[in-house]
Amino acid sequence: MSIQHSDVVYTAIATAENGRDGRVATDDGQLDVVVNPPKAMGGSGAGTNPEQLFAAGYSACFQGALGVVARNENADVSGSTVTAEVGIGKNDDGFGIIVKISATIPNVDAETAKSLIEKAHQVCPYSKATRGNITVELAV
Repeated sequence: MSIQHSDVVYTAIATAENGRDGRVATDDGQLDVVVNPPKAMGGSGAGTNPEQLFAAGYSACFQGALGVVARNENADVSGSTVTAEVGIGKNDDGFGIIVKISATIPNVDAETAKSLIEKAHQVCPYSKATRGNITVELAV
């Protein structure tokens, strides 16, 4: 279900200059990075790239969703980590991305970990935004 503008509690604002070979900065100055295509795509690889930024945001958001789910389930996710691998490649109409989310949750058994990440995938805003648009694989 979509939110309405009146429901927004925070808006992140970032501006890019020169696309994949330039700079991206937020309006508050907290993020200001050089972006370059990775060497695998013919670039210099000197800066970060949009896929790394997406992976960073997705992994942080998913970790937060995991915490929410864990609190509701009375599960201990302390010491857990979430890694997002964002791949980019050619598809029928140019390029597309694919994501693999891996979680390490040391204080629960494998079955509980799998259940927690599946539930986190249902509530994570990044997962909701990408659902039906890209392939997202979950792994523990």
